[in-house]
Formats: sequence, structure tokens, C-alpha cells
Amino acid sequence: MPFKVITDSSAGLLMSRGMVDRVIVGADRIAANGDVANKIGTYPLAVLANRHSIPFVVAAPTSTIDEHTATGDDIPIEERDPAEVSRYGHPAANFAFDITPAKLVTAIVTEEGVRSA
Repeated sequence: MPFKVITDSSAGLLMSRGMVDRVIVGADRIAANGDVANKIGTYPLAVLANRHSIPFVVAAPTSTIDEHTATGDDIPIEERDPAEVSRYGHPAANFAFDITPAKLVTAIVTEEGVRSA
């Protein structure tokens, strides 16, 4: 599968120019309803993909699907030490993950096959 690595901040520009045909991300946890918890920055990519009608695909092992967690609202989001991003004691929000709502996910691909979100 041909691909290009890009900087996070260029995703919107490339999508707006028709240079992206799909977005594929991983997942740390998938709620029963298909909401996806993943590294911070995944949700904005899903919003951009949706805006530009680009398929947004989550590739993850079935072990990340948590049928006991109803929605992404039930997944705690880790906030890391502000010192990781601010060395001078300035207030900082340093979240490690975000939640992508299932309605923005085109499909979830696991070792067992493809599941529509």
C-alpha cells in the first residue's frame, strides 16, 4: 500500500487539496458503541476526514474492543504532567488521549475482519 508520512499540522491542507484518500489510525480502546480512544490528535483527524468526505478507518486488535464500556464518555482520559510541555511552570493541559465518536469512524478493522462503526 503506497503511503506518505506527513506532519500532523499539514493534514487539513492535504485533505483540502484532495491529496488524502483515507485516514488509518490505531486504537488504545474501543467502547461497545464504537467510540475510539487513541493518542491525542486522533479526534481532530477524524473531524477533518469527515469534513472532506474521506474514509476514517481504525485498525486495531479485537483485544482493544471493550464490550463492558458502553461509550467513550466512560473511558477515563489521562492527563500527564504539565512539565512535559511547559518547562517554565506555565499552566498547561497535557492530555494523552482523546475520544473519536463512532459516527466519525467509517470502519474498524481487526484480525477478525471489518466491522462498520
